Amino acid sequence: MQTRGPKTCQRASLWPICLLVRPRALQFFLFVKTVSFLSVVPLHATLSVGQIYALNFVDVDGRTLSTADGHVTVLALAQTADSDKVRAVGDRAPDFCLGNPTYRMITIIHFVKKHGTIGRKIATMLLRQRVNEEAKRLQARYDAKKIARNARSDIFTVMDFDGAVASQLGAQADAAGFHVFVFGRNGELLQQWNDVPSGADLAAVLK
Repeated sequence: MQTRGPKTCQRASLWPICLLVRPRALQFFLFVKTVSFLSVVPLHATLSVGQIYALNFVDVDGRTLSTADGHVTVLALAQTADSDKVRAVGDRAPDFCLGNPTYRMITIIHFVKKHGTIGRKIATMLLRQRVNEEAKRLQARYDAKKIARNARSDIFTVMDFDGAVASQLGAQADAAGFHVFVFGRNGELLQQWNDVPSGADLAAVLK
């Protein structure tokens, strides 16, 4: 596997309804929950491992993100019913990720049900409030580890109301399931799963 520079890892995700922070892998993902460590068969979908994908997103803070912008990116595509799986991905994030800016995690929250303009504004407003609350707890974790970073800037969440983001990842807008992708610095797809990868499998790809 090619060298990707200093091992680092930015927090990059939130859930629109329930954002619970636990100590392990806090920066990497704001959902952490232990589930079984069974190996998951890699996903065979439209995207192909080894190919380069420069996919672009805009998060809830208006920041433009790309899978080919120099970060090693763990990207979770999830629906609102996938909270347990999302939490498990964060729980299995390697310890070397905490406080390291080269690695980053982005959560794509895909809404199957249609939302009108007002509904989207309300959902986005509530999510931002939760992001700010959880960022304070994350900052406490940073401070305990003597990590001189603004935790709020390490949270990346993209809300997919119309299926446009899901379609970039090879999923049908009206039937996007749960997927986890790992992209290299240049956008090369290193691995993908259609369920929660084990901690060992995730760490092996991120090394």
